[in-house]
Amino acid sequence: MLPAEPQIFYGHDSELAEILELFSQGTPRIAILGAGGMGKTSLARTVVHHQEITTKYVENWFFVVCDTASSKTELAGIIGAHLGLKPGKDLTRAILQRFSSNPPSLLILDNLETVWEPVESREEIEKFLSLLADINSPALVITMRRAERPSRVQWTRPFIPPLPPLAQDAARKMFIDIADDKHLVGEVDQVLSLTNNMPLSISLLAHLVDAEGCLQILSRWETKKTSLISEGYDKRSNLELSISLSLSSPRITSVPHSQDLLALLSMLPDGLSDVELKQTKFPIKDIPRCKAALLCTALAYTDAHKRLKVLVPIREYMGRLFPPSHQMIQSLSKHFHALLESSTAALGTKSGKALLDRITSNYSNIENILRTGLKNEFHNIVDLFHCICDFNRFSMRIGRGVTLLLREITNLLPSLDDH
Repeated sequence: MLPAEPQIFYGHDSELAEILELFSQGTPRIAILGAGGMGKTSLARTVVHHQEITTKYVENWFFVVCDTASSKTELAGIIGAHLGLKPGKDLTRAILQRFSSNPPSLLILDNLETVWEPVESREEIEKFLSLLADINSPALVITMRRAERPSRVQWTRPFIPPLPPLAQDAARKMFIDIADDKHLVGEVDQVLSLTNNMPLSISLLAHLVDAEGCLQILSRWETKKTSLISEGYDKRSNLELSISLSLSSPRITSVPHSQDLLALLSMLPDGLSDVELKQTKFPIKDIPRCKAALLCTALAYTDAHKRLKVLVPIREYMGRLFPPSHQMIQSLSKHFHALLESSTAALGTKSGKALLDRITSNYSNIENILRTGLKNEFHNIVDLFHCICDFNRFSMRIGRGVTLLLREITNLLPSLDDH
């Protein structure tokens, strides 16, 4: 399913024009680079919805979010699912065959740095990209929170430079679209000066200003900044300070458990559906109000599949400073382990198909919770081992290959003797 076109898009018009020009010349290979929160995904989504692109590729475009993959095999499994391929051990060859025989296609790999960055997976990801680039189709676009491109692809020239902050006029237009134009221009510019004109920071602060006004936000910013100076505050801290300010806003503090829900979602790259939020027994009170608070402050969003998610920079901030409680992680572990056990028992039945779909939608959530368990001394190693084995069987069944968790838990096998 194609993600929605951004409703608010300012300031990257020159990059958009350059990308469209590259498409007009043939089948390009394009890397959209830049820091977190700079608007790379919004630019990619704008490209894929542009009339020139939709006309050229009809419905043969595939927008693949990569921040849930941890290996080349997993990435191939995700791409294969978008292509409608039958699950298998490694779908690399099937993907290449499909694109070779397809009409002109467009493949966008969003947040590719997640799987490319680790040294242990970079080589195989580079090879995979090279294989994709060696065939005539698809056109390839990647987004990465980096300033360098993967080296094994002959990227189309001229290169798109790493995305810069927005120009002041574009930043102001974006701010006004969110917070309305009732605020004094001078005060708006003061707030914008706190954001480094980074789109994500602008979005967070504009949502706060919409509720509290510019002067209140400026006052709270100074208070927060003063408390951070002793901890080594610098310009890089502005995005994190924007997140911190959102967490201390009345919209969040008036719903006490909304930060708990945000911490929970920050552990779950796949997000959660409304059904899962209702049916899973999370130790969080009044989840609907918590969800509403996160959405109205732009700390969370709903994707095209109606799943509640959190952007990567906010997930990383929460994971580092406000991780979920041990009780929350235990609750998630038990829930996902029960799902895996049920799917094994229901294999081949009608209910088994529904369970398979449910687990597939939570694949990276389960993987992340299990990986957290490997680092947590409070987990029962024996239960964790069995859960990882169940998860590995499931991973093999849906074509994502042997999970890296199976290799990681071998380091803990000696401790099983004590149980």
